[in-house]
Amino acid sequence: MAEIQGAYDELFAAVPTALAALLDAGDVGGSVAVFVDGEPVVDVWGGFADAARTVPWERSTIAGVFSVTKTMTALCALVLADRGELDLDAPVARYWPEFAAEGKERVLVRHVLAHTAGLPDWEGPVEELYDWPAATARLAATPPRWEPGTAAGYHSLTQGFLVGEVVRRITGRTVGEVLTDEVTGPLGADFRIGLTAEHDHRVALAVPPPSRDEDYLASAPSPAASSGAGTRLRVRDGNSVAWRRAQIPAASGFGNARSVALVQSVMACGGTVRGVRLLSRAGCERARVEQFAGEDRVLGMPMRWGLGYGLFGTTFGWGGWGGSLVMVEPDARLAVAYVTNQMREPGDDSRGLDLVMAAYDGLQGLGA
Repeated sequence: MAEIQGAYDELFAAVPTALAALLDAGDVGGSVAVFVDGEPVVDVWGGFADAARTVPWERSTIAGVFSVTKTMTALCALVLADRGELDLDAPVARYWPEFAAEGKERVLVRHVLAHTAGLPDWEGPVEELYDWPAATARLAATPPRWEPGTAAGYHSLTQGFLVGEVVRRITGRTVGEVLTDEVTGPLGADFRIGLTAEHDHRVALAVPPPSRDEDYLASAPSPAASSGAGTRLRVRDGNSVAWRRAQIPAASGFGNARSVALVQSVMACGGTVRGVRLLSRAGCERARVEQFAGEDRVLGMPMRWGLGYGLFGTTFGWGGWGGSLVMVEPDARLAVAYVTNQMREPGDDSRGLDLVMAAYDGLQGLGA
């Protein structure tokens, strides 16, 4: 069995056992964390940080979590809303006047958070993702593909720029700066959007599925469901220095399971973790107020969207391209995170959910 590092409560032994099984099955490396009441009951890692399997995955190893980043960006917006600095029912154009072009004057902030704004596709070159003024100007000049608020279509790359520019207009700071100043800094969480060079040596680059190479493209779970429009991301793009340095608040966050679970424990624990209060309880509850339920036009499957999070029964959270995932269960004050560098074949990846279920086994023991 693969060697697992870290610590865990014996009630949650199924979680490190499940991670070891993934590594035994061929995964390169990863980390898992389970937090209850804002404290870790599982904080483990194993495997390797590089495809050649020469650099062990260590406690300080971080990886790109792709769309798990959306939960961090959403949290920044929810913090501002809780303070009264951001009105979720306001038109985006109240904060970003140029955005009203091309019939977008009726796009509300909540539409952007819930993937119902009608701007699901990134249609510029990949290189433009690294240029904030160019990226936001492109989106401001783009017409919506449907009447805002009437349908949902996953805004894979665009959501972060849309939410992020609103945050920037209000605060004068990038989402990455707001996240560091207001969230991860106070909590002591090792997560960043816009990674500086000093952290490069800790990064576990994404490893494509066994049958693919670094030109492997991101896509919707159902190829027939996606609009087919827009630029698609390659593994080599996500592994580039330009990607790490950029502010792409929908997808370019870097951290490990410990930092992701710690931050999202704020949402599991009514807004306060380890004596740090980021939100009111009502501010947390906003996240899981249903904004849309039905067929997502891009994902091609039924979805329930809250404000920045996918809703799944009593839980909420989101996963990223490649397998990383975070899930929050407020009723149990639980947050589970999985961060990996190993991608799986399209349509064949239940790793994150399997680890969440293993964490629930431990919860049953706590309640015994």
